[in-house]
Amino acid sequence: MSEDNQYGSPRPKPVVTSSNGITYVNYRDSDMLRRILTPNGKIQGRKRTGLDARQQRMVAQAIKRARHMALLPFTSATM
Repeated sequence: MSEDNQYGSPRPKPVVTSSNGITYVNYRDSDMLRRILTPNGKIQGRKRTGLDARQQRMVAQAIKRARHMALLPFTSATM
């Protein structure tokens, strides 16, 4: 099954837990964050990503930081 199929295996989550037990999302991992974006460049919702509320906020903040640092595009024109 393809990765885009909603009935297939779940996508890998961008949330990482460090050895100290701290959960974070690395904004420099643009390949992983790009999977959270729709083809139009919007951030997918929690139902699609399978993240909890705290993780979704961290992912959204990381995507916004990556966009500001020009690691991710704001729109789909350059995707």
